[in-house]
Parts: sequence; C-alpha cells; structure tokens
Amino acid sequence: MRLFAVLSSLLLSACTVIGVRSGTEEPRFEVIDQRGDVEIRRYGPRLAAETVVASATETAARSDGFRRLAGYIFGGNQSAATIAMTAPVTQTSERIAMTAPVGATQAGDGRWAIRFFMPATYSRATLPIPNDPQIRLVDVPAETMAVLRYSGVPSAAAAAEQRAALLVALANGPWQSAGDAGDWFYDPPWTLPPLRRNEAVVAVVRR
Repeated sequence: MRLFAVLSSLLLSACTVIGVRSGTEEPRFEVIDQRGDVEIRRYGPRLAAETVVASATETAARSDGFRRLAGYIFGGNQSAATIAMTAPVTQTSERIAMTAPVGATQAGDGRWAIRFFMPATYSRATLPIPNDPQIRLVDVPAETMAVLRYSGVPSAAAAAEQRAALLVALANGPWQSAGDAGDWFYDPPWTLPPLRRNEAVVAVVRR
C-alpha cells in the first residue's frame, strides 16, 4: 500500500511537468460572459490563508510567501493536519490595509500579501489554526472577475504585460475594473513553460 502511494505521488508529480493538474481543487465559478479572450467569472465566497512578505520584488515575495504557507498546509498548524493543496496561488497589485481580507496582494512599499485558497470542505470552525503568527485565515467574499489566460514563465515583466492587455480588452466593453489587476498561478515551477496556466485577473462590475 505504501509503495502504491509513493508511486502515485511520483506519477502525479511527473504529470505536473506537462501541465496535468489531476486532483488539484480549484474554487468553483460560473462563466457569465465572454469578451474575446477574456472570461467573466462569478466566484462564491471562500476561505484563504494569507501571509504578508516584505520583499524588493514580487517574484521573491511569491516564493517566500509560498514556502511559508506551504508549511501551514503541510502540518504547521495546531491540529498537525495536512491540508490539500489547491490552485491558484494568486498575486495582485491591489493595495490593502493590514486588517482587510490571493493570492498575493501588494500591502505597501515592498510588502506583498500571498494567499492560498482553502479546500471547500473546510469552514471557519474546522480550518486548523496556523502555528506561524505571520499567517492569518481570511474570508474572501463573492466576486466577479475578468480573467485572461496565458502561458509561459510568469516573470514580473510578463505578468505586467498580461495585466495591461486585460485592462485594454475591458476598456470599451460593459465590464469596468473594480480594483487593481493581478495574477493567478496554477502550476509549479517545473511545469514546461508552454504548458503552464497563468491568468491575469481583475475584479469587475457592469458599467
């Protein structure tokens, strides 16, 4: 049985190299509109774990925040429980107050809030409490998001280009941005770049 589990784990890891995300939960959504390459999605409320990282660059903050939150879901909590990894890990340029509710959000100069969404099976009452005081659990409200999918390595420059393209695509349509654009990342760094799934995103409202 243990050998089977090890082999299954190795197989799943190998699949992620070619962009196969079998078994990885994603937040449920409904596509309510399509504007060219841009999807308009409606997400329900969900829970997330979030940490703020001080860093000179967004890519370094993403890496440091990921490691910190990975510690939480892989047993660094008061229940010593393992929480399933979900997708996406998010990063946005939205400025937030430290008391407000991922992804990764710019929290001030050189500070980024990195967020993992939690599996839908958890509630506030059942989600394990983090051991690390730098991690907090937040309620993410329902929201409507405009999403532009892209592949490749999501460097800071590439991500900025796609965020700009998303905003241009929305400029003359019925949907207006209601915050700063950001990025969602679905694959580990070893996934082949052409097969990686990245998304430029922004909250929207109808004009």
